[in-house]
Amino acid sequence: MTWLLLAGAILSEVAATLSLRMASQPGGSRRWFVAVGTGYPVAFTLLALALDAGIALGVAYGIWAAAGVALTAIASRVLFNEPLTRVMALGIGLIAAGVLLIELGAGHH
Repeated sequence: MTWLLLAGAILSEVAATLSLRMASQPGGSRRWFVAVGTGYPVAFTLLALALDAGIALGVAYGIWAAAGVALTAIASRVLFNEPLTRVMALGIGLIAAGVLLIELGAGHH
């Protein structure tokens, strides 16, 4: 259940961030701010619940940040035709590797 809470937090944060982009586009509907105003509080609530359920803060935040960066970059490419270069993809891979190392290191305390 802890990991589902964290996954929900990540998806809520990414959805809110993408909604912010939709709202701020020229000609974008301000109604997207409803998703922004809902998504971020839901994300932080789910993150708090995941922490309360026992996941370590460093692990949770590392996964949250890495997954958020990766998912936002990929979704921005698909939805907004923003660049996603090989160097950026390498950076996403390095972030993922770093989070994996944090997770592995947390298991050896």
